Amino acid sequence: MAERRLARRLRWVMAGLATSLLGTPAIAYIASMTSMEAGGIDARRVQSEPYNLMGRKIAIGQVEIGRPALFGLDKTAANNFAVRVRQVFFRDGVARPNDTVDPHAASVASVMVSNDKLVQGVAPEAKLYAAAAGFERRGGQPQECLASQTVALQNGDDVRAINFSFGESLAQDPRPNARLDGNALLTQCIDWSANQHNVLYVIAGNQGEGGIPIPTDNFNGMIVSNSIAVNGVYRKVSFFDLGSEPPPIYGRAREPETNVGPRRSVSLMAPGTNIQTINPDGSLSNPATGTSFAAPHVTAMVALLQEYGDRQIREQQPNWSLDARRHEVMKAVMMNAADKIQDRGDGLMLGMTRTAVNKQNRDWLSSDAYTDEAKPLDADMGTGHLHAYRSLIQFGSGQFSPDAPVPPVGWDYRTVGTGRDAPAYRDYVLERPLVAGSHVAITLAWNRVVELKDTNRNGLYDIGETFEDKGLNNLDVYLMRAEDEREGDRIWSSVSAVDSVEHIFHPVPATGRYKIRVVYRDRVNTPTQAYALAWWTAPAE
Repeated sequence: MAERRLARRLRWVMAGLATSLLGTPAIAYIASMTSMEAGGIDARRVQSEPYNLMGRKIAIGQVEIGRPALFGLDKTAANNFAVRVRQVFFRDGVARPNDTVDPHAASVASVMVSNDKLVQGVAPEAKLYAAAAGFERRGGQPQECLASQTVALQNGDDVRAINFSFGESLAQDPRPNARLDGNALLTQCIDWSANQHNVLYVIAGNQGEGGIPIPTDNFNGMIVSNSIAVNGVYRKVSFFDLGSEPPPIYGRAREPETNVGPRRSVSLMAPGTNIQTINPDGSLSNPATGTSFAAPHVTAMVALLQEYGDRQIREQQPNWSLDARRHEVMKAVMMNAADKIQDRGDGLMLGMTRTAVNKQNRDWLSSDAYTDEAKPLDADMGTGHLHAYRSLIQFGSGQFSPDAPVPPVGWDYRTVGTGRDAPAYRDYVLERPLVAGSHVAITLAWNRVVELKDTNRNGLYDIGETFEDKGLNNLDVYLMRAEDEREGDRIWSSVSAVDSVEHIFHPVPATGRYKIRVVYRDRVNTPTQAYALAWWTAPAE
């Protein structure tokens, strides 16, 4: 068995060498590996000593039309020693042998959990639970919701993130004049489950004619766009990515493929071009491209961070609590740690490793999100490019309360309110002065409230049941001088009235003391709103 595996690996390597000798512009095999290296998300760095993070004991999930193969259940997986899935399902039941196995789902799974030394995934020791929703001719949103719930309930109701590398067409949505307004059944299901099961849903971004728009209009998860490598560094949004505001394609109008109103969808960009993956039988697939393969980089990154967080909690390290497991914290941490503009070595750009650009080669400083306080996200890049090591630095800094001055880098999970249970705003005063000309990165994330109309009162979604949108409370975030009290005297702010994320990336005008203010601006549902906040600053020496 070991000899056959070695021979297969040698054939893969020789195939890569042959590609090189034939003069192909990019060596498929070698280029694909860069998504894990420093030119990609830099996952190898956090997998190695002294961090040694592999996703151990952390459960993540996957939902698609089909599913990856399971060793011992499916014949095709008999020689697949690289991608070991913990359990597979069909909707709300255990999967049948050799049924609904899908190469696409297998490839996506390999990006997350492959333990092959040549094609290693982001979190090779994470526990992956996968469900196939199956194919429905007239749209399968109820079945897809059921499959999502099934996965979310695994591992003792402790699945930290679920990957969606598929979506539903608006043309199949049963609502009259269906639009991306957040109220398709599957989209509402995602937002309900995120709250109900404390799981971060990571959704592949919209792409192609017809696209996969539903559920890219969710509020409580993350949408990932696809980056391509330029000179060995993943840094540019793919031409095939529709983003939040795509131009008309093939004669289609823009409206059917974009969110209603000014709300933007993309949270992050991640490598999704020429990604080497593994087939259900363990053989090497052709390099894959698409947002389907960008999203699992983010999903599996959650497993690495959560392994680290659980380690800190277990060792009772200071500034660590169970809040580290909140999905809003994961969202805020990864978005705030994203690469935007390559640092020149002086730390003024917070040590960022690359300059990310959109399809028109415009960077974040040229984005309207940089100049408009009402637009927290770039339409194509979100807050920038996923970076594993920077995310670990952001998360590893620990949790800090606004009750005392906070360090230059940190995060928090807390509430604001309109009554006695929580104040209407919270101030995080930075304990050290910031350097003039340096940039401050701040990300605030919170959830929309969606309720299940649980007709049989069993606490679970069942086919035929529906959800009710209770709306999104409006939070804002401000960068202010430490001594100022009026928000009108702010240095900068993020004040979108429609997004569930606020983000600031702004220069410090003068060396001095500053603070971050989180404000409960408008109440739509509950009087108290939970939020996650992450910040990264450059202190003076």
